[in-house]
Amino acid sequence: MTEKEKMLASNLYNPSDEELVKLRLNARILTEKFNKSSVVSLRERSDILKQLFGSTGDKIYIEPTFNCDYGCNIHVGENFYANYNCVILDVCKVIIGKNCMIAPQVGIYTATHPIKASERYLGLELGMPVTIGDNCWIGGNAIINPGVTLGDNVVVASGSVVTKNFGNNLVIGGNPARILKTIEE
Repeated sequence: MTEKEKMLASNLYNPSDEELVKLRLNARILTEKFNKSSVVSLRERSDILKQLFGSTGDKIYIEPTFNCDYGCNIHVGENFYANYNCVILDVCKVIIGKNCMIAPQVGIYTATHPIKASERYLGLELGMPVTIGDNCWIGGNAIINPGVTLGDNVVVASGSVVTKNFGNNLVIGGNPARILKTIEE
């Protein structure tokens, strides 16, 4: 397996691999261009994001600044919105459904490090994918940790740290996040 294949499969990988370094550099170039794009049209900003991400819906809007590792591992559905200072560490896939909103200062992290010091010492890393369903709203300063799956119609309260999976139609919050209430439509 290549280091990229290992990374995407949630196996230990070497982040210094030449292919991965080039992919991260490309993401840096595109995010720098996007983050300095206040003088260009909204269409041009959207086009930069569509070059950066693995896939998007037609309607996507992110307030600068935005940062990510690779970009190409991020997949967002139609009508996606992220507010200021969103960080998505996408060493594994991040899949976000349609009609999702992300408040300011949110972090979505697939990247993690080995528990064993001997593996960390070697510079090896790993990741676990994150999936967020349709119609979700992630509150300000929330953190979504590696390996988390959120169902459809989930609201994450501001400041929450989400460390485990949650189903549909829920308001979750706290550190670690827990179910606060069920949403009845």
